[in-house]
Amino acid sequence: MSDTNTTVIEKLDELDGRYAELEKQLCDPAVNMDSTKVIAISKEQGKLKSVVTKYREYKKLVDEIAQSQTILNDASADEEFKQLAAEELKMLGEKKQTLFEQIKESLVMSDDAAVGSVIVEIRAGTGGDEAALFARDLYNMYTRYAEKQRWKVELLDFSTNELGGFREVIFNVKGSGVWAHMGYEGGGHRVQRVPETETQGRVHTSAVTVAVLPEPEEVDIYINPADVSEFVSRAGGPGGQSVNKLNSAVKLEHKPTGITVNMREDKSQHKNRAKAWRLLRSRVYEHYQSIENAKRDKTRKTMIGSGDRSEKIRTYNYPQNRVTDHRINLSLYNLDKIMDGDIEDLVAGLVEYDKKLRLESL
Repeated sequence: MSDTNTTVIEKLDELDGRYAELEKQLCDPAVNMDSTKVIAISKEQGKLKSVVTKYREYKKLVDEIAQSQTILNDASADEEFKQLAAEELKMLGEKKQTLFEQIKESLVMSDDAAVGSVIVEIRAGTGGDEAALFARDLYNMYTRYAEKQRWKVELLDFSTNELGGFREVIFNVKGSGVWAHMGYEGGGHRVQRVPETETQGRVHTSAVTVAVLPEPEEVDIYINPADVSEFVSRAGGPGGQSVNKLNSAVKLEHKPTGITVNMREDKSQHKNRAKAWRLLRSRVYEHYQSIENAKRDKTRKTMIGSGDRSEKIRTYNYPQNRVTDHRINLSLYNLDKIMDGDIEDLVAGLVEYDKKLRLESL
Protein backbone atom coordinates (compact mmCIF):
# COMPACT_ATOMS: atom_id res chain seq x y z
CA MET A 1 0.00 0.00 0.00
CA SER A 2 1.33 3.47 -0.92
CA ASP A 3 2.07 6.14 1.72
CA THR A 4 -0.91 8.19 0.50
CA ASN A 5 -3.27 5.22 0.83
CA THR A 6 -1.94 4.41 4.32
CA THR A 7 -2.59 8.04 5.35
CA VAL A 8 -6.10 7.82 3.87
CA ILE A 9 -6.86 4.64 5.87
CA GLU A 10 -5.59 6.29 9.09
CA LYS A 11 -7.82 9.31 8.44
CA LEU A 12 -10.82 7.05 7.69
CA ASP A 13 -10.31 5.12 10.94
CA GLU A 14 -10.31 8.45 12.78
CA LEU A 15 -13.56 9.56 11.11
CA ASP A 16 -15.20 6.17 11.72
CA GLY A 17 -14.36 6.52 15.43
CA ARG A 18 -15.74 10.06 15.50
CA TYR A 19 -18.97 8.92 13.79
CA ALA A 20 -19.45 6.15 16.40
CA GLU A 21 -18.85 8.71 19.17
CA LEU A 22 -21.53 11.01 17.69
CA GLU A 23 -23.98 8.07 17.51
CA LYS A 24 -23.41 7.48 21.25
CA GLN A 25 -23.95 11.17 22.04
CA LEU A 26 -27.30 11.17 20.22
CA CYS A 27 -28.44 8.25 22.43
CA ASP A 28 -27.59 10.23 25.60
CA PRO A 29 -30.82 11.59 27.25
CA ALA A 30 -28.91 14.63 28.57
CA VAL A 31 -27.85 15.59 25.02
CA ASN A 32 -31.39 15.05 23.70
CA MET A 33 -32.68 17.65 26.16
CA ASP A 34 -30.59 20.32 24.37
CA SER A 35 -31.94 20.97 20.87
CA THR A 36 -28.93 23.16 19.92
CA LYS A 37 -26.54 20.29 20.72
CA VAL A 38 -28.70 17.79 18.83
CA ILE A 39 -28.70 20.03 15.73
CA ALA A 40 -24.90 20.52 15.87
CA ILE A 41 -24.22 16.76 16.40
CA SER A 42 -26.68 15.73 13.66
CA LYS A 43 -25.08 18.22 11.29
CA GLU A 44 -21.57 16.88 11.94
CA GLN A 45 -22.81 13.31 11.66
CA GLY A 46 -24.56 14.13 8.38
CA LYS A 47 -21.27 15.43 6.92
CA LEU A 48 -19.46 12.22 7.90
CA LYS A 49 -22.20 9.74 6.96
CA SER A 50 -21.39 9.28 3.27
CA VAL A 51 -17.66 8.66 3.69
CA VAL A 52 -18.05 6.47 6.83
CA THR A 53 -20.77 4.30 5.21
CA LYS A 54 -18.52 3.70 2.20
CA TYR A 55 -15.53 2.96 4.46
CA ARG A 56 -17.49 0.37 6.44
CA GLU A 57 -18.50 -1.26 3.15
CA TYR A 58 -14.80 -1.20 2.14
CA LYS A 59 -13.77 -2.96 5.38
CA LYS A 60 -16.34 -5.71 4.71
CA LEU A 61 -14.80 -6.22 1.25
CA VAL A 62 -11.32 -6.47 2.81
CA ASP A 63 -12.63 -9.23 5.12
CA GLU A 64 -14.27 -11.10 2.22
CA ILE A 65 -11.02 -10.89 0.19
CA ALA A 66 -9.08 -12.32 3.16
CA GLN A 67 -11.54 -15.25 3.38
CA SER A 68 -11.23 -16.00 -0.36
CA GLN A 69 -7.43 -15.79 -0.09
CA THR A 70 -7.47 -18.27 2.82
CA ILE A 71 -9.37 -20.79 0.65
CA LEU A 72 -6.86 -20.33 -2.20
CA ASN A 73 -3.95 -20.90 0.20
CA ASP A 74 -5.53 -24.04 1.68
CA ALA A 75 -3.75 -27.05 0.15
CA SER A 76 -6.54 -29.39 1.24
CA ALA A 77 -9.37 -27.36 -0.39
CA ASP A 78 -11.29 -28.79 -3.36
CA GLU A 79 -9.99 -27.51 -6.76
CA GLU A 80 -13.46 -26.46 -7.94
CA PHE A 81 -13.94 -24.60 -4.67
CA LYS A 82 -10.57 -22.88 -5.18
CA GLN A 83 -11.56 -21.83 -8.72
CA LEU A 84 -14.74 -20.22 -7.38
CA ALA A 85 -12.65 -18.45 -4.72
CA ALA A 86 -10.22 -17.16 -7.41
CA GLU A 87 -13.12 -15.74 -9.47
CA GLU A 88 -14.59 -14.19 -6.33
CA LEU A 89 -11.21 -12.71 -5.43
CA LYS A 90 -10.86 -11.00 -8.84
CA MET A 91 -14.37 -9.50 -8.64
CA LEU A 92 -13.92 -8.34 -5.03
CA GLY A 93 -10.50 -6.83 -5.83
CA GLU A 94 -11.95 -4.69 -8.65
CA LYS A 95 -14.88 -3.64 -6.47
CA LYS A 96 -12.50 -2.72 -3.61
CA GLN A 97 -10.33 -0.56 -5.92
CA THR A 98 -13.34 1.32 -7.36
CA LEU A 99 -14.81 1.91 -3.90
CA PHE A 100 -11.48 3.14 -2.50
CA GLU A 101 -11.19 5.75 -5.28
CA GLN A 102 -14.74 6.94 -4.48
CA ILE A 103 -13.86 7.10 -0.77
CA LYS A 104 -10.73 9.19 -1.44
CA GLU A 105 -12.80 11.66 -3.45
CA SER A 106 -15.47 11.86 -0.72
CA LEU A 107 -12.80 12.28 1.95
CA VAL A 108 -11.20 15.36 0.40
CA MET A 109 -14.23 16.91 -1.34
CA SER A 110 -17.32 16.04 0.75
CA ASP A 111 -17.19 19.11 3.04
CA ASP A 112 -17.48 21.36 0.00
CA ALA A 113 -20.27 19.29 -1.54
CA ALA A 114 -22.31 19.77 1.66
CA VAL A 115 -22.45 23.61 1.28
CA GLY A 116 -25.61 24.42 -0.67
CA SER A 117 -25.62 28.24 -0.61
CA VAL A 118 -23.07 30.90 -1.62
CA ILE A 119 -22.97 34.69 -1.85
CA VAL A 120 -21.15 36.04 -4.90
CA GLU A 121 -19.80 39.62 -5.08
CA ILE A 122 -18.63 41.01 -8.44
CA ARG A 123 -16.91 44.42 -8.57
CA ALA A 124 -15.60 46.44 -11.51
CA GLY A 125 -11.86 47.11 -11.18
CA THR A 126 -9.50 48.95 -13.54
CA GLY A 127 -11.08 49.90 -16.84
CA GLY A 128 -13.91 52.27 -15.89
CA ASP A 129 -17.15 51.78 -17.83
CA GLU A 130 -15.73 48.79 -19.75
CA ALA A 131 -14.93 46.99 -16.46
CA ALA A 132 -18.51 47.63 -15.29
CA LEU A 133 -19.87 46.20 -18.56
CA PHE A 134 -17.73 43.09 -18.12
CA ALA A 135 -18.93 42.76 -14.50
CA ARG A 136 -22.45 42.63 -15.97
CA ASP A 137 -21.31 39.98 -18.50
CA LEU A 138 -19.83 37.83 -15.71
CA TYR A 139 -23.04 38.17 -13.70
CA ASN A 140 -25.00 36.97 -16.76
CA MET A 141 -22.52 34.08 -17.25
CA TYR A 142 -22.97 32.89 -13.67
CA THR A 143 -26.77 33.23 -13.68
CA ARG A 144 -27.00 31.24 -16.93
CA TYR A 145 -24.70 28.58 -15.47
CA ALA A 146 -26.93 28.46 -12.37
CA GLU A 147 -30.02 28.02 -14.56
CA LYS A 148 -28.37 25.06 -16.35
CA GLN A 149 -27.59 23.51 -12.92
CA ARG A 150 -31.16 24.25 -11.75
CA TRP A 151 -29.91 26.41 -8.90
CA LYS A 152 -31.88 29.34 -7.49
CA VAL A 153 -30.43 32.86 -7.89
CA GLU A 154 -31.46 35.81 -5.70
CA LEU A 155 -30.19 39.32 -6.45
CA LEU A 156 -29.24 40.99 -3.15
CA ASP A 157 -27.74 44.37 -4.10
CA PHE A 158 -26.24 46.22 -7.08
CA SER A 159 -25.16 49.60 -8.41
CA THR A 160 -25.02 50.41 -12.13
CA ASN A 161 -23.27 52.90 -14.40
CA GLU A 162 -24.93 54.93 -17.16
CA LEU A 163 -24.26 52.21 -19.77
CA GLY A 164 -26.06 49.50 -17.79
CA GLY A 165 -22.90 47.88 -16.44
CA PHE A 166 -22.43 46.87 -12.80
CA ARG A 167 -20.03 48.81 -10.61
CA GLU A 168 -20.93 46.16 -8.03
CA VAL A 169 -23.43 43.29 -7.87
CA ILE A 170 -24.08 40.90 -4.98
CA PHE A 171 -26.24 37.80 -5.36
CA ASN A 172 -27.03 34.50 -3.68
CA VAL A 173 -26.96 31.11 -5.42
CA LYS A 174 -28.62 28.10 -3.76
CA GLY A 175 -28.56 24.47 -4.84
CA SER A 176 -26.90 21.09 -4.51
CA GLY A 177 -23.11 21.27 -4.99
CA VAL A 178 -23.07 25.04 -5.53
CA TRP A 179 -19.96 25.73 -3.39
CA ALA A 180 -18.12 22.73 -4.86
CA HIS A 181 -18.57 24.32 -8.33
CA MET A 182 -18.68 28.08 -7.75
CA GLY A 183 -16.00 28.21 -5.02
CA TYR A 184 -13.19 28.37 -7.62
CA GLU A 185 -14.43 31.65 -9.16
CA GLY A 186 -12.96 33.97 -6.51
CA GLY A 187 -10.12 36.22 -7.73
CA GLY A 188 -9.24 38.64 -10.51
CA HIS A 189 -10.87 38.19 -13.94
CA ARG A 190 -9.24 40.06 -16.82
CA VAL A 191 -10.94 40.84 -20.14
CA GLN A 192 -9.25 41.80 -23.43
CA ARG A 193 -11.62 43.18 -26.08
CA VAL A 194 -12.68 46.25 -28.05
CA PRO A 195 -15.02 48.14 -25.68
CA GLU A 196 -18.44 49.38 -26.83
CA THR A 197 -17.17 52.90 -26.13
CA GLU A 198 -14.00 52.52 -28.29
CA THR A 199 -14.19 54.36 -31.65
CA GLN A 200 -10.71 53.40 -32.96
CA GLY A 201 -11.24 49.62 -32.74
CA ARG A 202 -8.39 49.15 -30.24
CA VAL A 203 -8.34 46.22 -27.81
CA HIS A 204 -8.43 47.31 -24.15
CA THR A 205 -7.64 45.29 -21.01
CA SER A 206 -9.96 45.69 -18.03
CA ALA A 207 -10.32 43.87 -14.71
CA VAL A 208 -13.13 42.65 -12.50
CA THR A 209 -12.88 41.05 -9.05
CA VAL A 210 -15.07 38.19 -7.86
CA ALA A 211 -15.53 36.96 -4.28
CA VAL A 212 -17.45 33.75 -3.52
CA LEU A 213 -18.43 33.19 0.11
CA PRO A 214 -20.11 30.07 1.51
CA GLU A 215 -23.33 31.19 3.22
CA PRO A 216 -23.27 29.66 6.72
CA GLU A 217 -26.37 28.60 8.59
CA GLU A 218 -26.96 30.39 11.90
CA VAL A 219 -25.88 27.21 13.74
CA ASP A 220 -22.45 27.48 12.02
CA ILE A 221 -21.66 30.97 13.31
CA TYR A 222 -23.10 33.13 16.06
CA ILE A 223 -22.63 36.88 15.88
CA ASN A 224 -23.47 38.72 19.08
CA PRO A 225 -25.81 41.62 18.13
CA ALA A 226 -23.93 43.74 20.71
CA ASP A 227 -20.83 43.43 18.49
CA VAL A 228 -22.67 44.98 15.51
CA SER A 229 -23.36 48.68 14.95
CA GLU A 230 -26.28 49.50 12.67
CA PHE A 231 -26.65 52.72 10.67
CA VAL A 232 -29.83 53.55 8.74
CA SER A 233 -29.94 56.14 5.96
CA ARG A 234 -31.92 57.19 2.93
CA ALA A 235 -31.34 54.99 -0.08
CA GLY A 236 -30.06 57.03 -3.01
CA GLY A 237 -30.22 56.19 -6.70
CA PRO A 238 -33.11 55.06 -8.91
CA GLY A 239 -36.48 54.07 -7.49
CA GLY A 240 -38.51 57.26 -7.32
CA GLN A 241 -39.55 59.47 -4.43
CA SER A 242 -40.74 56.61 -2.20
CA VAL A 243 -37.19 55.26 -1.89
CA ASN A 244 -35.64 58.58 -1.00
CA LYS A 245 -38.32 59.45 1.61
CA LEU A 246 -37.77 56.24 3.56
CA ASN A 247 -34.81 55.43 5.78
CA SER A 248 -34.39 52.13 3.93
CA ALA A 249 -30.62 51.70 3.39
CA VAL A 250 -28.89 49.65 6.10
CA LYS A 251 -25.19 49.57 7.02
CA LEU A 252 -23.82 47.03 9.51
CA GLU A 253 -20.38 47.11 11.09
CA HIS A 254 -18.94 44.09 12.93
CA LYS A 255 -16.76 45.79 15.54
CA PRO A 256 -14.37 42.88 16.37
CA THR A 257 -13.29 42.45 12.72
CA GLY A 258 -14.10 45.88 11.24
CA ILE A 259 -16.12 44.18 8.46
CA THR A 260 -18.87 46.46 7.08
CA VAL A 261 -21.86 45.69 4.90
CA ASN A 262 -24.14 48.12 3.02
CA MET A 263 -27.55 47.08 1.68
CA ARG A 264 -29.78 49.49 -0.20
CA GLU A 265 -31.38 47.54 -3.07
CA ASP A 266 -34.81 47.00 -1.49
CA LYS A 267 -37.40 49.66 -0.62
CA SER A 268 -38.09 47.83 2.65
CA GLN A 269 -35.69 48.57 5.52
CA HIS A 270 -36.66 45.21 7.08
CA LYS A 271 -35.65 43.30 3.90
CA ASN A 272 -32.41 45.27 3.56
CA ARG A 273 -31.55 44.50 7.19
CA ALA A 274 -32.19 40.76 6.69
CA LYS A 275 -30.02 40.72 3.53
CA ALA A 276 -27.27 42.73 5.27
CA TRP A 277 -27.15 40.23 8.14
CA ARG A 278 -26.86 37.32 5.66
CA LEU A 279 -23.93 39.01 3.91
CA LEU A 280 -22.30 39.97 7.22
CA ARG A 281 -22.54 36.38 8.51
CA SER A 282 -20.90 35.11 5.31
CA ARG A 283 -18.04 37.64 5.43
CA VAL A 284 -17.36 37.13 9.15
CA TYR A 285 -17.55 33.33 8.78
CA GLU A 286 -15.11 33.42 5.87
CA HIS A 287 -12.79 35.72 7.85
CA TYR A 288 -12.58 33.38 10.85
CA GLN A 289 -12.40 30.26 8.66
CA SER A 290 -9.37 31.61 6.79
CA ILE A 291 -7.60 32.30 10.13
CA GLU A 292 -8.43 28.79 11.41
CA ASN A 293 -7.23 27.16 8.19
CA ALA A 294 -3.93 29.05 8.36
CA LYS A 295 -3.44 28.08 12.01
CA ARG A 296 -4.45 24.45 11.57
CA ASP A 297 -2.24 23.54 8.69
CA LYS A 298 0.30 25.71 6.95
CA THR A 299 0.70 23.03 4.27
CA ARG A 300 -3.04 22.88 3.61
CA LYS A 301 -3.50 22.76 -0.13
CA THR A 302 -6.85 23.61 -1.66
CA MET A 303 -7.88 25.99 -4.40
CA ILE A 304 -11.52 26.30 -3.45
CA GLY A 305 -12.42 29.50 -1.64
CA SER A 306 -8.82 30.69 -1.70
CA GLY A 307 -9.36 33.36 -4.34
CA ASP A 308 -7.48 36.47 -3.35
CA ARG A 309 -9.04 39.40 -5.22
CA SER A 310 -5.61 40.68 -6.21
CA GLU A 311 -4.67 37.33 -7.80
CA LYS A 312 -5.31 37.13 -11.54
CA ILE A 313 -7.02 33.78 -12.09
CA ARG A 314 -8.51 34.02 -15.58
CA THR A 315 -8.26 35.97 -18.86
CA TYR A 316 -11.10 36.32 -21.38
CA ASN A 317 -9.62 37.21 -24.79
CA TYR A 318 -12.41 38.18 -27.20
CA PRO A 319 -10.36 38.65 -30.41
CA GLN A 320 -9.04 35.05 -30.05
CA ASN A 321 -12.35 33.62 -28.67
CA ARG A 322 -10.17 32.21 -25.85
CA VAL A 323 -10.46 31.78 -22.09
CA THR A 324 -7.34 30.91 -20.08
CA ASP A 325 -7.40 29.79 -16.46
CA HIS A 326 -3.91 30.64 -15.17
CA ARG A 327 -4.07 28.37 -12.11
CA ILE A 328 -4.15 25.18 -14.19
CA ASN A 329 -2.77 26.58 -17.50
CA LEU A 330 -5.97 25.59 -19.30
CA SER A 331 -7.00 27.46 -22.47
CA LEU A 332 -10.36 26.87 -24.15
CA TYR A 333 -11.28 28.37 -27.52
CA ASN A 334 -15.05 28.66 -26.99
CA LEU A 335 -15.38 32.01 -25.21
CA ASP A 336 -18.81 32.66 -26.77
CA LYS A 337 -20.22 29.47 -25.22
CA ILE A 338 -18.50 30.10 -21.87
CA MET A 339 -20.04 33.59 -21.63
CA ASP A 340 -23.39 31.90 -22.28
CA GLY A 341 -22.93 29.88 -19.09
CA ASP A 342 -21.15 26.75 -20.39
CA ILE A 343 -18.34 26.80 -17.83
CA GLU A 344 -18.52 23.11 -16.88
CA ASP A 345 -15.23 22.19 -18.64
CA LEU A 346 -13.39 24.95 -16.74
CA VAL A 347 -14.92 23.85 -13.44
CA ALA A 348 -14.15 20.15 -14.09
CA GLY A 349 -10.47 20.96 -14.76
CA LEU A 350 -10.22 22.95 -11.52
CA VAL A 351 -11.98 20.26 -9.44
CA GLU A 352 -9.66 17.53 -10.77
CA TYR A 353 -6.52 19.55 -10.06
CA ASP A 354 -7.78 20.56 -6.61
CA LYS A 355 -8.57 16.94 -5.72
CA LYS A 356 -4.98 15.97 -6.65
CA LEU A 357 -3.58 18.78 -4.43
CA ARG A 358 -5.69 17.75 -1.47
CA LEU A 359 -4.76 14.07 -1.71
CA GLU A 360 -1.09 15.03 -1.82
CA SER A 361 -1.43 17.17 1.31
CA LEU A 362 -3.33 14.58 3.41
